[in-house]
Amino acid sequence: MLSKNTICLWFDGSALEAAQFYARTFPDSAVGTIQRAPGDYPSGRQGDVLVVEFTVMGIPCLGLNGGPEFKHSEAFSFQVATDDQAETDRLWNAIISNGGQESACGWCKDKWGLSWQITPRALTAAIADPDRAAAKRAFAAMMQMGKIDIAAIEAARRG
Repeated sequence: MLSKNTICLWFDGSALEAAQFYARTFPDSAVGTIQRAPGDYPSGRQGDVLVVEFTVMGIPCLGLNGGPEFKHSEAFSFQVATDDQAETDRLWNAIISNGGQESACGWCKDKWGLSWQITPRALTAAIADPDRAAAKRAFAAMMQMGKIDIAAIEAARRG
């Protein structure tokens, strides 16, 4: 059953592939109901996958195969708080090795253009450090990174 409040993500025919990747990659994620088009529509045919219900880390989502008209942008992203470097590396590498693109400051895009912030909790703690000089050093270190290196963030924080 569709949740009362669901994030709808627009895809160009690849909603099921994306949902299956997210379910394999992220904890507490799964593919739910798959609805096929009852008739032809502008970007597809009767019987094509039209809608996929899925969860990403417990967040209810709906993948809509709406066609090529709309693209994802950095204005929407999933932010994933990671507990250690191994988890950071696993998630980042899964997205990048599956046709994604690296970006800056812990951001990357998956092959469908959806943005992800793979954000270690250590980074969040470092830039919120009450010692503003330590926070500034950690922030400056982050600004030079693609994937976040927790050891480098902690070293910068310490000075």
